[in-house]
Amino acid sequence: MLLGTTRHELHERIERGDDEVSTSHEYEKKLAFQIWDEKNLLLRSSTAPEVAMSQASEGYSESLINGEQWRVLTRWDARHEFMIQVAEPLAARESLAHHITLKMLLPTFIALPVLVILIWFGVGAGLRPLQLLKREIKQRTANHLEPVAMAGVPEEVTPLVKALNDLFARLEDAFEGERRFTADAAHELRTPLAALKIQAQVAMRSTDVEVRHAALENVLRGVDRATRIVEQLLTLARVDPESTAAGYKQVDLASLVAPVIRDLAPQAHAKQIEISLEESNVCKVFGDEVQLSLLLRNLLDNAIRYTPVGGRVTVSALNLDGIRLEVRDTGPGIPAAERAHVLQRFYRITGSGEEGSGLGLSIVSRIAELHGASLELKDNEAGQGLLVRVIWPNAKS
Repeated sequence: MLLGTTRHELHERIERGDDEVSTSHEYEKKLAFQIWDEKNLLLRSSTAPEVAMSQASEGYSESLINGEQWRVLTRWDARHEFMIQVAEPLAARESLAHHITLKMLLPTFIALPVLVILIWFGVGAGLRPLQLLKREIKQRTANHLEPVAMAGVPEEVTPLVKALNDLFARLEDAFEGERRFTADAAHELRTPLAALKIQAQVAMRSTDVEVRHAALENVLRGVDRATRIVEQLLTLARVDPESTAAGYKQVDLASLVAPVIRDLAPQAHAKQIEISLEESNVCKVFGDEVQLSLLLRNLLDNAIRYTPVGGRVTVSALNLDGIRLEVRDTGPGIPAAERAHVLQRFYRITGSGEEGSGLGLSIVSRIAELHGASLELKDNEAGQGLLVRVIWPNAKS
């Protein structure tokens, strides 16, 4: 740049014999330059010696000048007419580098602790709602399932808190159902157990053989009733938790009917009830084979229990608009006003004349719900009795 801007001035200085220029800036005093032609020194700064500062013909080099190390750059112009050498003491370069480094690092060293403190308090303030949420959830007990307050919850965490509240609501419903189930089960078991105790006491105290025999028969009937209640309670507990479809597979309803009828045939034969598969075709649904067998078993068991001697129970598995499993009997039926109640646990129709736990249709309803089916109770269109229909509206065979 020096060569390009001072070519004209160089020729004038050569003519006048002036080979020095004044310095005016702090860093200018630490710089030295020389301009040479092929052999002669044409121009130099006051800080430059009269001899060449470097013997290098081109580029960077280091030289010892007046007992001090200098960094020298040597360049020729395009015409190879003038050579310029620009030099700077290495000590000055290091001093400038230290000065620049200090200017850059000093604000950083001052600002860094302040920045750390600001970040500490900023992050702490930002995470405070999460800490409060963590403390609230950690302090909760199994009986404390109220929703978490949404006030002050950061927007980013709102979906998580809503999901927690949904989980708490489901847990509360499940626990409440378990509490009701336990209370109802205890009540239902208390009655037959109390009756068993009374009949056993009668048998122990009675000296009459016939009275003792009648009391023991009552004990046996009470044991049978308690056994049935316990079995149905265990069945209901097995199907009551929320079920996943991970183990479900294609099940043909028609193939389930024959084994269940075969198992219940002795019970039907004892009451001279005709039980049969009336109509069926391929009816495949997605579900659990064991649970669907329990559903059919409870329907047929109820039908046999409430059908009078000499009656008839029929099963149909049909694939029409949707897949339907139907059980018909010739019993007394269920009044329309009672049909919504008999699906509840432990509900029994008074005056039915049959001992039961009130769990059969509740189990059927729960299994149907888990398999995406609906349950209908209607009058038997073929005559006296009840028609129970389980419908899979969207099922395809």
